[in-house]
Amino acid sequence: MTSELSQKLKDAGLDPQAVENLVRTALEEDGPVDVTSEPIFAPEAVSAGDFRAREAGVVAGIPVAAVVFELLDVGYEAKAADGDRVVPGQVLISVEGPTRAVLRAERTALNLLTHLSGIATAARRWTDAMEGTKARVRDTRKTLPGLRALQKYAVHCGGGVNHRMGLHDSALIKDNHVAAAGSVTKAYEAIRAVYPSLHVQVECDTLDQVEEALAVGATSILLDNMTAAEMAEAVRVVAGRAELEASGGLTLERARDVAVTGVDYLAVGALTHSARVFDIGLDFS
Repeated sequence: MTSELSQKLKDAGLDPQAVENLVRTALEEDGPVDVTSEPIFAPEAVSAGDFRAREAGVVAGIPVAAVVFELLDVGYEAKAADGDRVVPGQVLISVEGPTRAVLRAERTALNLLTHLSGIATAARRWTDAMEGTKARVRDTRKTLPGLRALQKYAVHCGGGVNHRMGLHDSALIKDNHVAAAGSVTKAYEAIRAVYPSLHVQVECDTLDQVEEALAVGATSILLDNMTAAEMAEAVRVVAGRAELEASGGLTLERARDVAVTGVDYLAVGALTHSARVFDIGLDFS
């Protein structure tokens, strides 16, 4: 990987070595020989083509696809940037190189581009739906194994906000923690005793739990499976003393109704666990 591409990945908040390792694993899945292309094309055959959007949306993963091209010695030129809104027919990346290498790169590059762009496009739809409110869409830990950093990066490209990356960087007291500990208060105080400055969020199913969370000093509360009316009441009760995040059963159609209650975030696991791929194709010149 060139130093320039490595820096682009770092600037995006991604670990270049981790991305390269992922790409190498993906390429290895195709095996050592392309039994379709190698009999058809001589080693010296060269082809050029364009990766084009086939629908409107938001693109993400161009530097990641670039790792594929560099590892296979395919020349490339990015014609769009991650986070750009694109239209059908728009060229995202132009490539040129040995025909065999271009065809070997095609599917791996598309798998990454279409998946990440699908997430970015979904995040943008949620963001657009809540325009004019203070609420923002936020992702969860419901990610595909090994792809969390890339998926959360794609959410960011679409205008969304990242929640915790793992179990190590922020605490989230959920219903099972409360059940095992005995109460919200006991669970919260146990964490605070060990990690006095750590960000702690408390999941609350009822308004009574919201009151308990506030009483113990919580400054971040997750409103789980509450109605819009209950969320609005929680906003009134909290009165700015804690940030509020809506979660559970949220849909794009309900996004604005939830956002106008005054919550700060909408937690949407579907951004990463159920994202539809964005349609992109490679067209040879």
